[in-house]
Amino acid sequence: MKLSAAWTCQPARAAGCGGYRHFAVLGQRGRGRERTVELQAVLDPGFRLLVPTGELRDRAAWLPGWQRLPREEELPVNFDNSTVDL
Repeated sequence: MKLSAAWTCQPARAAGCGGYRHFAVLGQRGRGRERTVELQAVLDPGFRLLVPTGELRDRAAWLPGWQRLPREEELPVNFDNSTVDL
């Protein structure tokens, strides 16, 4: 398996991703079935995961690259500027 340099955590795996969606690969450890990948959250470099490479093959948990959120999952934007001093 060719390893992508970027990964997107899917909703099925979200609980174990610390609320982050986009991750960069820092490195790999081990061999064969014991191989893991160290991932770092893009928005918080201090948040890291060790993920077995077999789990990265599960498209319900991870997608290669940084995927855009579907519209219904995007965070709402609050345009209320009533608290802004003008």
